[in-house]
Amino acid sequence: MIDFDRYTPLLQDGGRILLLVVDGLGGYPEADRGSELEDAHTPNLDALAARGITGLTEPAGPGITVGSGPGHLALFGYDPWRYDLGRGVLAAVGTGFPLQPGDVAARGNLAFLNDDSLVSDRRAGRISDDRAAPLTERVQQRLDADPPVAGVEVFLRHVSEHRVLLVLRGEGLDPRLADMDPQDTGLAPLQAQPLGSADARTASVVDAVDAAVRAALAEESDEASPDVALFRGFDGLREMPDFGERTGLRAAAIASYPMYRGVAQLVGMEVLHGPDGPPSSMADQIALARAARDTHDFLFVHYKYADAAGHDGNREAKVEALERLDVDLPALLEAADADVVVVSGDHASPAAVSGHSWHPVPTLLAGGSAGVDDVTTFGERACAGGLLGLRPTEHLLPLALGAAGRLAKYGA
Repeated sequence: MIDFDRYTPLLQDGGRILLLVVDGLGGYPEADRGSELEDAHTPNLDALAARGITGLTEPAGPGITVGSGPGHLALFGYDPWRYDLGRGVLAAVGTGFPLQPGDVAARGNLAFLNDDSLVSDRRAGRISDDRAAPLTERVQQRLDADPPVAGVEVFLRHVSEHRVLLVLRGEGLDPRLADMDPQDTGLAPLQAQPLGSADARTASVVDAVDAAVRAALAEESDEASPDVALFRGFDGLREMPDFGERTGLRAAAIASYPMYRGVAQLVGMEVLHGPDGPPSSMADQIALARAARDTHDFLFVHYKYADAAGHDGNREAKVEALERLDVDLPALLEAADADVVVVSGDHASPAAVSGHSWHPVPTLLAGGSAGVDDVTTFGERACAGGLLGLRPTEHLLPLALGAAGRLAKYGA
């Protein structure tokens, strides 16, 4: 664990830093083929690796599979075991929902069930925003008309595609609940269960809300409508140490998906939007990076598409997503005009496992005083031989501060 109190007396002005987070970047090579990153044609990432140092990072320790929240907190220099945040809170903040102390928030997936009431598709065919948003609004209207639990307000909001946000507001609610999403097909959705010493009342409230949501979805006339919302990541609002105060950096976040805007906002980063709202493409993100480079000295840019393809088990799509990023990389580097560049991921998402995995994440640090190693390609096996070695993801931010000249000498 890194204690940033040790760094505070050493902070000084220095170069600008770009942190490019390729969501789900990591994978693993097999006997007959490389990882998705190794097999992708990425000459620009390779060139960036060749002028910096490389390695592999683990967000929360050897063998541990992490969610996106802990993975990003580690990238921002926070101990993910100490500051873990539920996906519900991240989604609420990222979408601008006015979360209050005492609220319980959860992320949900609209999903299909088969005739045996087992999950057949956890993402409802990746239902489009155009269908999911009005559907969620109709469900909310039914919940308002017939509240499932007296004295508890229920808010259901669309986030993106199949993703929804659930917020419960009432006296005495406890966010310490286990996930209801079984995380796989062929399994039944789970009932709400209190964790540890949590009061069982909140679990009964969530079960009542779950039943009401299912009933509302069943009233939809479209046979292709989802059957259930699978809730997970229950949590309540908590304060986080401020990123700027810890690092001396004026930080900006540029992310298309609400959850990643949420985690950045919770640690005090300024979340950037364009004239039409959040960025919806890499071109939008590049434009925002260019506009922010003179007002901010730390840019966090998030790239989602590799992770989405990994979750779908689509190896070819993940390779293509990495290759598209590589094409856009020179424009992003030019726009950010950073002295130090970090490229890494919040976790691995190999298509072979159709989800997150424990595998270490390829990482590079280039510019400033980072130096150069012998690695000339950006991939798992190449990075394993780099000067960064195998280290906790939490170490990356201090290393970037050092490379950018932002840490003064310690001691005589």
